[in-house]
Amino acid sequence: MIKKTYRISDMHCPSCAMALESIEDDLEGIKKIKASYHQQTLIVEFDENLLSEQSILAAIKEKKYTPIPVEQ
Repeated sequence: MIKKTYRISDMHCPSCAMALESIEDDLEGIKKIKASYHQQTLIVEFDENLLSEQSILAAIKEKKYTPIPVEQ
């Protein structure tokens, strides 16, 4: 299991956070996802055997947001 945090600076409202969290429905392998409009972050916990980070980044970009990986 891998946990990644992304800064999403173009998140403008709580609905944006909900839209980002909806990628869980699109991608098999996400175990937990949490978007915070106030902190401008998206935290994704996923099974690296079922899903690549590149697929997550592509799904975020498909929703029209810009993910910036945060070093942990």
